[in-house]
Amino acid sequence: MFKSLLLLFTSFFLISSLNAQNDLNEIIISVELNNPSSEINNGAAQLIVKGGKPPYQYKWSNQNTSLNSNSAIGLIEGMTHSVMVIDANGMSTSKPFKIPAESITEIFNSNVQPAVDFLGAILFWDPFASFGIYDPVVYISKDDIGLPHIKNTNQDYFLKEWLVPDGVTVQQNQEIAILEINGNETVVRANFDGNLKHLVNKNAHISISSKPTSTDEPLIGTIQFKNPQPLLHPNGDVVENTIPFIVIWLMMGSVFFTIRLKFINIRGFRHSLGLASGKYDDPNAPGSITHFQAMATAVSATVGLGNIAGVAVAISLGGAGATFWMFMAGFFGMSLKFAECSMGVKYRFIDSEGRIFGGPMNYLRYGLEKRKLKKLGKFLAGLFAFLGVGASFGGGNMLQSNQAFKIMSEQVPILQGQGFLFGIGFAVLVGIVIIGGIKSIAKFTGKVVPFMAMLYIIGCLVVIGNNIDNIGGAFMAIYDGAFSADALKGGFIGVLIVGLQRAAFSNEAGVGSAAIAHSASKTNNPIADGFASLVEPLIDTMLVCTMTALVLIFTGIHKDGGGMGGVELTSAAFGSVVSWFPMVLAIAVFLFAFSTMVSWSYYGMRSWTYLFGRSKKGELLYKFMYLGFVVLGASVSLGAVLSFADMMILAMSFPNIAGLYILAPEIYADMNVYLDKLKKGKLYIAEKFVKA
Repeated sequence: MFKSLLLLFTSFFLISSLNAQNDLNEIIISVELNNPSSEINNGAAQLIVKGGKPPYQYKWSNQNTSLNSNSAIGLIEGMTHSVMVIDANGMSTSKPFKIPAESITEIFNSNVQPAVDFLGAILFWDPFASFGIYDPVVYISKDDIGLPHIKNTNQDYFLKEWLVPDGVTVQQNQEIAILEINGNETVVRANFDGNLKHLVNKNAHISISSKPTSTDEPLIGTIQFKNPQPLLHPNGDVVENTIPFIVIWLMMGSVFFTIRLKFINIRGFRHSLGLASGKYDDPNAPGSITHFQAMATAVSATVGLGNIAGVAVAISLGGAGATFWMFMAGFFGMSLKFAECSMGVKYRFIDSEGRIFGGPMNYLRYGLEKRKLKKLGKFLAGLFAFLGVGASFGGGNMLQSNQAFKIMSEQVPILQGQGFLFGIGFAVLVGIVIIGGIKSIAKFTGKVVPFMAMLYIIGCLVVIGNNIDNIGGAFMAIYDGAFSADALKGGFIGVLIVGLQRAAFSNEAGVGSAAIAHSASKTNNPIADGFASLVEPLIDTMLVCTMTALVLIFTGIHKDGGGMGGVELTSAAFGSVVSWFPMVLAIAVFLFAFSTMVSWSYYGMRSWTYLFGRSKKGELLYKFMYLGFVVLGASVSLGAVLSFADMMILAMSFPNIAGLYILAPEIYADMNVYLDKLKKGKLYIAEKFVKA
């Protein structure tokens, strides 16, 4: 009896001890949430971890948060996030959490974010990776050990000591060197396992000015891997390249029409310049504006913040090599612009009051109807118009207003915190131009576009000229980066896609927007506007975008952005030459944004009238709504709303290019008829009709 009781007591004691030990080893997470202001996307979370065996790793759903950080910032309020804590024994536990959305903008932003994710999943879906055609993982064979960047100061580095000899294998997070930076010691750690190679000797001094005047990135060593390693995000997720479906769609259209029209982008370029110069303008032809004004209106809509901020981001991500592929995409995009602008004029409608209604909505509906595809045509036209209205309010309006206020308030401190008043003033200026219709818009853009383009290009040339010593290294970096399989950290595919993507987003070839502007041209020959439009991708992508890229590469700013955004990167490059040069950039950005908004108001209005009728009252309602969105864009942070509306611009290319493929034989036949007339001298020239 006694033995049985003793055995029972011992068993009970052992079970209790094991349970206590399990409780001790169990990882318990509590999360302190913080919503510091009404601004969107600035939520924060702090972890308190008990149990398990330290040290811990923290795997956050937010890819920008380090595995070693027990706190995360920059989180979207109202959205579910998660974190997994892993202890030294490999035990783990996860916890979902949501930072409460309190302000109206935060609630709105969190409700729109799922729509952004849905549309992004379509636009940026990678069919090649999905079907296993290629491995999307980004691999690197070595890790460069660079010098820490200290913003806004001259930097004096002294390599005090190597803690690991040259050629020795090191472990991740191992201390490998001691640096003195402006007199303060800092320890350099290895980011990967591998063999350490010294590039700088002990006791070496390295002085770097805050003005980056070299395209060469200073390194003190490298870690060579035995086998290529996947590149990781800060939270430990594997970095993957994607070949987005939208980029494939746009580039397929560009290459198809370049080949189908027998390289009209080269053959017709000289004639394009003649049309832009007014050589073939017929004042008695139907329409409202000249070929040059139509071209200026279309260019003003595309030469915007994407050429400054977007290119800066592309070059910082894809390296100098992205410049080459961006240039090539602009070259092929010329032919796609030719196709859509030709059809935009051919299928336009001019009412009894002289008002013009044209663009992709018309040729998608009536062009396809002529080919016995009435239902498909009506669907594609309606989809295009719906997307056009949304894109005009977002990417063509609020995004421009928002970013213009941001950069102007940085240069003019009195504007800070005055977004609403800035928006009111901006809306008044835009309203003065757009209330007058396409003639007023064309008159404005015809004068402003050449001025703003020259202002920006001259500024770029000054920056490049000041760093002309880097010309050899800059162009070598572009060439090597474009064709090297190890280009930057994204590999060849990564650099290629970044360049193509930036160009596709920049010149809007295939989006169909320019066809709306060209539909108002004074012409008896629709194909003439196809030729006139050839200049647009050249100005937008092959000139302005390339100039931005060269500024960043020549100054070396693209190597280390110091966490800066797109506009800030370009501004820093300008400021590296003359302290007041960022003001020149701010003026250029303001003009770019203004002209983009003016042109997109017309694009959106024509999409609106297609959906809701051609009444003047309807047009006036749209214009006042458009001006309201100007104020809204400058006044509040809209995050996901702007992302969604900007994506709608890209989505416009789906119905547009699909219809153009069907109309390709008609475009080719019309082009040959026009070229035959041109060859025989049967086109109107300078107020004189010349017959063969």
